[in-house]
Amino acid sequence: MSFNGDLEHFPLVDVIQLLHMTCKTGILYLKSPKGESQLVFHEGFFVSANHLNNSVRIGQVLVDMEAITQETLHQALAEQKKAGRNRKPLIATLIEQGLIDKDTAFKGLESLIEMTIVEVLTWASGTFSLDVSKEYVSDEYRYFPEKLNQDILLNAQGVLMDSLRIYDEKMRDGTLSRIFFEEENNTNTAPSSTESGTPEITADLLGLDDLDVITRKIPDVFIGLKDHDPLEEHRQMVARVLPESTIDQQDLLVSFLTKYSTPPPQSSAPPVTAIILLTQDELLSHAITTVCKHDNLFIFATDEESGLDIVIEQSLGRDLHPVLFIDIPHESDGVKSLELIRQKFSAYPQISIVITACCSSWRSISMDALGAGTRSIIPRPCSRCEDTYVPQLISFLSGISSFLGSILSVPDPEVGHQFVGALNQLKSLSEPPEIALVMLRFAAVQFERALTFVVAKTELIAEKSIGISSEKADGPTAPLLFRIPLENHSVLQEVVEKGRLYFGQRSDSVLTQQLYKEIGAPRSPKIMVIPLISRGKVIAVTYADFGSKAVSPPQTNLLEALAQHAGSVLDNALYRKSIENAALK
Repeated sequence: MSFNGDLEHFPLVDVIQLLHMTCKTGILYLKSPKGESQLVFHEGFFVSANHLNNSVRIGQVLVDMEAITQETLHQALAEQKKAGRNRKPLIATLIEQGLIDKDTAFKGLESLIEMTIVEVLTWASGTFSLDVSKEYVSDEYRYFPEKLNQDILLNAQGVLMDSLRIYDEKMRDGTLSRIFFEEENNTNTAPSSTESGTPEITADLLGLDDLDVITRKIPDVFIGLKDHDPLEEHRQMVARVLPESTIDQQDLLVSFLTKYSTPPPQSSAPPVTAIILLTQDELLSHAITTVCKHDNLFIFATDEESGLDIVIEQSLGRDLHPVLFIDIPHESDGVKSLELIRQKFSAYPQISIVITACCSSWRSISMDALGAGTRSIIPRPCSRCEDTYVPQLISFLSGISSFLGSILSVPDPEVGHQFVGALNQLKSLSEPPEIALVMLRFAAVQFERALTFVVAKTELIAEKSIGISSEKADGPTAPLLFRIPLENHSVLQEVVEKGRLYFGQRSDSVLTQQLYKEIGAPRSPKIMVIPLISRGKVIAVTYADFGSKAVSPPQTNLLEALAQHAGSVLDNALYRKSIENAALK
């Protein structure tokens, strides 16, 4: 599996989780205007890392940990040099000579990986790509477990959580105001301080400043990309993939791609669509990625089906409409692609699926593809079918991003019908429990689980629920009656205090340690909490999540409108009662 994308739209955290969950082996290249870092994986586990700063090496990390001395490091490096082609990674050399133990090696690699991840988390922009090559260069930064009797594999999820903890701490302390190691000529300066007196993160502060003793130069691939030239990148790609095309034809395509290599203006609206491209065609992947990024479209490109579910669900979790863009290879009869379409459409009926195919298969599968749920099937140029491939490809690319960007989610009409029905029910109601039940039922139309809480002075009391203690189809259950305290800055407390709907990803301690102990944790941390307000006070809240299913973006505007109308109905009922009571006195 190889894939590439933009870190701005598909964060590093999600990329690492994808590699871990799909048990992939390869080198993840992370590029930004600052330079390049790499994370090495073996079957979903971290193996090693290369920090973009040319001075952050595993050897010096071990010295700074006081695991080895500078003399020991010199000795190991000399052994590597003496071994020539048979040289082993520095970690392996140190272990086999008995200079460090396996646990120390773990800690050293973990520290290097954490520094690399935390550095990348500070990037304002960047791209990622996975190289699934089976061979790795064997230097002090690379470690391939099959070459040793002992496997040093670091759990990706565990290291990621530690890195996020470090990142959060630095953000909270104000020590990420300057990106790590921004300029190498600052590595010998004394630590500076923020206004709060907390020292800035510098190479000196981390003990990585005294590196002149390491004479072996890092391979150029590890050095920051100081002058990124998109023209040269396109030229190399086109020359490698289209070697038989004339120089004029290659230059024509390179010129087109270079024109589309400028980033979108900062004023551009955020994307609402996620393009998930599945193709075996390296040039098509590169070209479509280029034009989509120019038009400010989220794009994730891969050549393998595994991992598609994760990307689709992460897109849905970010309120992006997934468009699965499947390219059928020239030699394929389309049967496998049709089965994939049926599978994904069944699992995620809210997504859009688009197919592109060359003329050899387009006509034969088009009707079957539409019948399977495909939104559109597009003929594309093919280098094996057409003599004028490059001009046809340019024409195809000129309009593809505009077409893909125009594909938006279609609201479920059933939700609208249920909304009208809920409004009609409220007309005849006057009691808070009845009104809260209408909100609960409507929330369950768009979510898998829903629960009403009555707001007490310092806590929430669980009332009726749907999809929690019984099947969703069974409807509302009897009150659950467990209690959740209003404390610790939880999302539940925020909604009660502010009186505003919340929809987003939250995993605060009140949810994870108290609510989910009662009802079980949902598959996604994406939740909704909406208040029922009467006479300016929140008297109840409706909690909802997606249970064991994937996120399906709800029409929160209808939920909010219903809650506001329900509050007005309740206020009017209470006002009428007060008038009636006054008349009786």
